[in-house]
Amino acid sequence: MKIFRGFDNVQGIRNPVVTTGSFDGVHVGHKTILNRLRMLADKYGGESVLITFDPHPRKVLYPETAGRDLKLINSSEEKLHLLRKAGLDNLIIVEFTREFSRTTSEEFVRDYLHGKLNARVVVAGFNHHFGFNQEGDYRQLWGWREKYGFEAEEIPEQEVQHETVSSTKIRKAIREGYIQRANAYLDHYYMIMGTPSQPFTSAGMTFMKIPMIEECKLLPATGIYAVSAISGDHSSKGMAVICGSCEKNEQVIVSLFDNEKLFRDQNTILMFHKMIHGTVSLHDEKSIARLTEAKEEISELIY
Repeated sequence: MKIFRGFDNVQGIRNPVVTTGSFDGVHVGHKTILNRLRMLADKYGGESVLITFDPHPRKVLYPETAGRDLKLINSSEEKLHLLRKAGLDNLIIVEFTREFSRTTSEEFVRDYLHGKLNARVVVAGFNHHFGFNQEGDYRQLWGWREKYGFEAEEIPEQEVQHETVSSTKIRKAIREGYIQRANAYLDHYYMIMGTPSQPFTSAGMTFMKIPMIEECKLLPATGIYAVSAISGDHSSKGMAVICGSCEKNEQVIVSLFDNEKLFRDQNTILMFHKMIHGTVSLHDEKSIARLTEAKEEISELIY
C-alpha cells in the first residue's frame, strides 16, 4: 500500500477507483466498499484509492468536546495495519483544517477527485455525505459524472445479523464489553497496538502495561479479557485487564502466558477475543481470585 500525505505528491496512480471516509474500525461495511474498489480497479485496469483525513474532523470542528467525547476504534497505526491487510493500493491522508472544512462538495470533486486524481470511478458508501456542511451525497456524484468524466457507484447498506453495521454500534459494543459482538461487526478482532513495558507482579503473575498511542483510542469496558498477542514471529495467549485507572492513565494491563519477555519493548498487536469477568481491580482479594480463575479459563480456551 502506497501512502501519500496530501495531494501534492500523488503521482503514478492508474485509473483511480476512489472512495473517501474516516474508515474508523475498518469494519465489515468498510470491507464491502474496499472489496468493490478492488473489483472495479481490476475491471478498469486501475488502482484502489482511499482518501481519509487527519486529524479527525471532529477534533478541528469541535475542539471543545472532541477531547472528551471523541473515542475511535482504531489509532492511526492500527488503521494503516488493517487497510494494508484489506488489500488497499493507495491511501491519501489529507490534513484536515478549518480552511479545508469549507471546501464545498463540488469543489472537492472538481479540484481533488478530478483535478488532482483524474478519478475513473468514485464509490460512495450507503448514506455517505461529504463537503462543507456534509452537503454532498451520491445523487450529486451521479449528476457530475459527465461533467468531470468519472463513473459513480453507491454501495448498498451492509448488514450483520440483521443489524446495520456502523462505527457507532461497534463503539457501543466495545464500551459495554460485548467484544464478540464487536468482532462480528468488524470482521476481525478488536485490537490495541502498543509497546508492553514496566513489568510488575500481582496475584503471582507478571503483568505489563501497554500505553495508548493516541489519547482518543477507545478502551473496552472494565473487565478481564482473553487476548492473543503478536509481535514479529512471536505469539502468545494472554489476559488483558481493563480497570478503573486504565482509561484515566490511557493504558491496558496485560499478562502474557508464553515467553512474555520477548514482547517487552516490542511493538505488539493485542487482539481481544472474549470477556471473561466484569468489574475488576488488581488490589482487592476477590479480584485477585478472579484473575487466577480467568487465567485457568483462558488457558483452556481454543483460539
